[in-house]
Amino acid sequence: MVMKCPRCVQRVHRSARQCPHCGFEIGDADRIFGAEDVRLRCLTDAAGVLKKKERVAARRMLRNFQRKFPQLFFGIYFGSFKEIPSLRQFGFWLLNRGAFEDIKVSRPNEAGILLSVDVSGKAAGITFGYALQPFLDDEVTFKALSAAHPHFLQGQWLRASEVVIKRMSKTLSKQARRAKRNPEAFQPALQPETEGTGEILERIRANHRASQSKTQV
Repeated sequence: MVMKCPRCVQRVHRSARQCPHCGFEIGDADRIFGAEDVRLRCLTDAAGVLKKKERVAARRMLRNFQRKFPQLFFGIYFGSFKEIPSLRQFGFWLLNRGAFEDIKVSRPNEAGILLSVDVSGKAAGITFGYALQPFLDDEVTFKALSAAHPHFLQGQWLRASEVVIKRMSKTLSKQARRAKRNPEAFQPALQPETEGTGEILERIRANHRASQSKTQV
C-alpha cells in the first residue's frame, strides 16, 4: 500500500518511516505542531468562525456523509495559523495524531478525509487516509477546493465546506460503482493491511477505544 508524502507529494510505501525522496517523516511535523496525540471532534472550529446554527448544519452534513459512506468519515478543522509550512503537512499530521472522539473506531483514520482551513489566509487543503488512495487523487481534491475557493475568499465557511463535501461525495459514489464492476482494482482499499500499521495510529485507536468504553459505561 502506498501513500503520498505531504512535502514532496511522491509515492511512498505506508510502512516507510521516512520519505525516500525528500526524507520527510512524521517527526518533522511533530516538531512543528507537537508530538502529543490530539483529541478532537469531526467538526473542530478552533478559529471560532461558525455561528451556532452553522455548526449544527455542518455536523448534519458530516453525519449525512457518514450515513452515505459507512466505512468512511469526513472531518473539518477551522484554524488560524500565523505561520504554517503547508496545510498538506498539517492535515497529514492531524490525520496521524488525531483521535476523533465522535467517530466510531470502525472508521479508522486510514479511511478518513480531512478538510483543513486556514481562516486567516483563506486557504484550505484536503488530506485523506491511505485506504482511500485507489479512490481519490490530487486532481479530485484540487477540483473540489477550486469549486469552493470563491466561498473561502468571501469567508463563507459553511458554504465552502458544503461544496467540498458534495464534490468529494460525488467522486466517491462514482468510484464505488466502478469498484463493484472491477473489485480487483480497488482491493487494496477494500481490505487494507492490518500488519505493520504505524505505532502512532495503533496508539490513537487504542486511546479512542478506551475513551468510547468509558462513554458507554
